[in-house]
Amino acid sequence: MIRGITNGDDAIIVGENFVGANDGVGAWATKPKGHAALWSRLVLHFWALEAERDSSMSSYPKSGYEPNPIEYLQRAYERTISATSSPNELLGTTTACAALLHHTANQTPGPIVYVTNLGDSKVLVLRPRDHDVLYKTAEQWHWYDCPRQLGTNSPDTPRENAVMDKVEVQENDVVLAMSDGVTDNLWEHEVLQNVVDSIRKWESGEGGEASGDRRGGAGGGMQFVAAELMQAARTIAEDPFAESPYMERGVEEGLPIEGGKLDDISVVAALCRRRES
Repeated sequence: MIRGITNGDDAIIVGENFVGANDGVGAWATKPKGHAALWSRLVLHFWALEAERDSSMSSYPKSGYEPNPIEYLQRAYERTISATSSPNELLGTTTACAALLHHTANQTPGPIVYVTNLGDSKVLVLRPRDHDVLYKTAEQWHWYDCPRQLGTNSPDTPRENAVMDKVEVQENDVVLAMSDGVTDNLWEHEVLQNVVDSIRKWESGEGGEASGDRRGGAGGGMQFVAAELMQAARTIAEDPFAESPYMERGVEEGLPIEGGKLDDISVVAALCRRRES
């Protein structure tokens, strides 16, 4: 079974310590044998498998072992090429971003997130209690509206072009993995405020039944956070008169763009929590 969920040409995955969001390039839908959705899903599927396979080696805090998400992505990319080659011959490209929760390799291990990105999908690491953005990935472009991408006819590869950063986190920090359907329609400060507001709503009892403690967004609150963020992005995307990051970038390029950007909108929200013993 292929892991993850497909949303249009996007793919997302949620695991205990691995979350990701890939954005398949929709233009492949106009090409014979084009299948961007499968490319985005397969790359994410194999990426998660590679990370999981390595997790048994890196599960001991004092082992000194460090994960290598870029190498996992490289192997996932190569396995996707193999899976979509003859006799299947399915064409496509995808951006890729993911966050892997691990621990620092020292005498006093602490939680750390390995964030890997290629293209214009985005990972944000937030500290809602301080209303703070701890980290954000930088978008990678060839030119306007053409991000770096993995797949058919693309010169980009994980080893050469992916960027990986390590972010130390604390309990109740939130990690978001998003396709550009979110970030083309909401500015960073809007994303942060939406997450903070959603967590407050969840803590006050809104958003459905909880599976336990609601504090900080626990007990199922991250699903509510993701749904609220997706709806906020959709509202802008469907408004032809809204101001949006996509419109702003288009104007900077001299293009007469107005409103939000209609696109697949995908977001994963993960809460950093101490494992219960």
